[in-house]
Order: sequence, then structure tokens, then C-alpha cells
Amino acid sequence: MESHGEDLRRLTKDDKLVKQLKIDYRQAGLSDRQKALCEFAHKPTLRPAQMTKTDMDPLRVAGLADKDILDAVQVTSYFNYINRVADALGVDPEPWMQGVLEKDQEPAE
Repeated sequence: MESHGEDLRRLTKDDKLVKQLKIDYRQAGLSDRQKALCEFAHKPTLRPAQMTKTDMDPLRVAGLADKDILDAVQVTSYFNYINRVADALGVDPEPWMQGVLEKDQEPAE
């Protein structure tokens, strides 16, 4: 999550948003569409065998088309896969990430 958070930090230039997303995305001031995507990502991450067609309904309500939903499923699945591979191999963060990890462990202001 740290490298993904750093990517988001670079993209948004919003340290507070990134920290809050790591703590609780529900309190991060996301749009309804963004919240729906985050809610959706939980289930295939934690309970993939329990997915049903109805799990996509909130995404459609939030305005996502089938192509968008396919993208969300593929991105979620890929990151779940690659993170599990890294964890299973004991891959440590890149050396340049060490400062980012230390910064994120500082108490919030």
C-alpha cells in the first residue's frame, strides 16, 4: 500500500488525503463514485469467492458503465495479485520508499 500511496501523493499532491485514505477512506471526503469504488474493492480483496452480480449494482448507481466496472475489477484483482506475490516472496520496499514509510509513521498533526 505504501508505494501505491506514494503514487497517489505524487499525483494529487495531497498528503492529508493519502493519510486519511490509509486510515479510513470513508472519512476522506471522496465523491460518491470514488466511495462506491472503494466499497466495491473490499469484497474481491477480502472475500472474492462471495462475489455476486449484485455487488456491481452500487457501481452502476454511482454512474459507472460496464467498461468502467470491468476496469475496476481488473485493477483491483491485479493489485491483489501482485501484492500477494510480493508478500509471499518477502519483497521489501524499494530503498527510496524508506523515507516515505518513516514520514507516514509520524503522528498526525
